[in-house]
Amino acid sequence: MTQPVSLGRRLLNGWLVVAGHFGEVQTLVLLGVVYALVIGPTSIVTRLARRDFLSKRGLRAPGSAWLPADSAAPDLERSSHPF
Repeated sequence: MTQPVSLGRRLLNGWLVVAGHFGEVQTLVLLGVVYALVIGPTSIVTRLARRDFLSKRGLRAPGSAWLPADSAAPDLERSSHPF
């Protein structure tokens, strides 16, 4: 036989459901604000300044997009400290 759920437990469960819905809405609002105030203006300024942080403009040219690596010659000392 199951015992009846107390009033306090029912109120807590109801509040957890309501708080979960508030959390979902709050997440969407915060992500929208961050996009509108940070990511959007940053992308507009980057586009207007004609910056290419990923060096993708050279990929449209014919030929290879290969760039030589900027690494030091391999030796025993360097391999013992990879980072």
